[in-house]
Amino acid sequence: MLCNVPIPFPCVKIDKELNIIDFNGVYKEWSRELKGVKSIFDLKSDFDVDKKNQKTCINGKYYELFTEAENDTFNVIFIENPYINSQGNVASNILVGILIVDNSLEIQETMDEIRFPHFSAIIERKINDYFNNMGGLVKKFEGYKYLFVLNKEMLQKLKEDKFSIVDQIGNIEMGNDVPATLSIGIGMNGNTVNEDMAFARAAFDLAMGRGGNQIVIKESEDSYQFIGGDGKEVSKNSKVRARVKAYGLVELILSASDVMIMGHKNPDLDSLGSAAGIFAISNFYDKKCHIILNKVTSSIKALYERLCDDGRYENVFINSEEAIKIAKRRTLLIVVDTHRPFLTECPELLETQKNIVMIDHHRKATGAIDNCALVYHEAYASSTCEMVTEMLMYIKGIRLSRTEIEGLLAGITVDTKNFAFKTGIKTFEAAAYLKKNGADTISVRRLFKNSFDEYLARSEIIRTAEIIYDNMAISVLNNEIKVDNPIVLIAQAADELLSIRGIEVSYVLCEYGGRVCISARSLGKVNVQKLMEMLGGGGHQAGAAAQLENVTMDEAIALLKEKIEEYLKEKN
Repeated sequence: MLCNVPIPFPCVKIDKELNIIDFNGVYKEWSRELKGVKSIFDLKSDFDVDKKNQKTCINGKYYELFTEAENDTFNVIFIENPYINSQGNVASNILVGILIVDNSLEIQETMDEIRFPHFSAIIERKINDYFNNMGGLVKKFEGYKYLFVLNKEMLQKLKEDKFSIVDQIGNIEMGNDVPATLSIGIGMNGNTVNEDMAFARAAFDLAMGRGGNQIVIKESEDSYQFIGGDGKEVSKNSKVRARVKAYGLVELILSASDVMIMGHKNPDLDSLGSAAGIFAISNFYDKKCHIILNKVTSSIKALYERLCDDGRYENVFINSEEAIKIAKRRTLLIVVDTHRPFLTECPELLETQKNIVMIDHHRKATGAIDNCALVYHEAYASSTCEMVTEMLMYIKGIRLSRTEIEGLLAGITVDTKNFAFKTGIKTFEAAAYLKKNGADTISVRRLFKNSFDEYLARSEIIRTAEIIYDNMAISVLNNEIKVDNPIVLIAQAADELLSIRGIEVSYVLCEYGGRVCISARSLGKVNVQKLMEMLGGGGHQAGAAAQLENVTMDEAIALLKEKIEEYLKEKN
């Protein structure tokens, strides 16, 4: 093999010291942008002359290097391989997807039993036709789940087509009261087909954890793309899941040496109320239990004081430092009302403890707590208190104190904005269960009272709000106004702004802890969760938040407006 032989690939001749002594015309043209290349080491720092086939990245493109000895020199040919990934491995050239009709059971309950099989057959035919027409393979493998495989170049076609299969299925009308919705998880760019499948499962789980009715694409270990998700979460009325989770939680509590419960930083009534509910379960089974709480904010002060008056809660509340000191190998750590490690009261415990339970109702974001022994994550639930109450219904003989019961009802009331948002059948069933067991709604209402200064601060936020796009309000908490917990206050102000006629979306900002915090609320036309995710936050479609570091308030407002404009352009 000689470099002067016409070949369509870059070729160089190197000496024993691996210096480039000759090259062909293709290499000369190819290397115009490669400045100062004198040695093969400049092209591949770990080049091994004894290896006949090696891989490297040059100017963002991946090449296979083929080496052949010729007397005292070596010829090296560079062949570009677009299927080599960033790890230097040959990546698979396919994408793997998992699709589910995520509200099939709810549709079946509302349809005539004679029509439903025909309805299912139409859905199956449309799904098969859609992916078969793209040259793909599709197979139904479990209930209303489908596995499909496509050439990965088809992803661009799917995007250009705006995943029209979602609308095709949603437009089927055969006496169903609600339209059928799809959730799709797609994985690609793995080292193997097995890794593509693992990516697809992770994307699918994330789509379902965010409430379903959307598409999630995972193109690498830490890269996710979200499409859709503007519709309401897919509500599940089945009680089987809650019963199974309740039994699983009890088994884990019984096998643990002790229990620790923690919610999120700057706790609210849903966080503390659900922690009290889990404490009641642990106490019922005579397990020593602690609740990790670093700061008692104004929003939970009334409930916290009532709990402390209960003799069972003596020495129960501890801070992060104490928790790290007393945690044991067999301690069961239960995280409530959040699924993101950095938001918890003590993230360090998540790294040291092996037995972890996570209970949350927020729409799932990337970077969730992993390696849990039990996960109860329902994005359609109104609150974590609702989920805990539902589990309590399946624990026979348990008795809760009146404060615990009212704390759970307070958490549901706060997160549903007095039963106005995200209320389903289960929400009212949970509230009825708590009421039946002694909850006093007047007593619950006393847990929400604010100080006079907080009321004035909230009024000032509303008075100074700026209206944009005719239906959005943006306001800021003045730094000169001092309140105990500004994050809770801006959330309350954002809620109150929605009560003004014509306001569909509200954003309230404040400076706290060296960051700019944003609380966003919506009546449904704008998915504030997607907006806050653009800023590194998250939450629900109707209520979300974000925290920005290393920015001034003016910069934060400008960035927020930029993302609002970006979201509206994408939506339209």
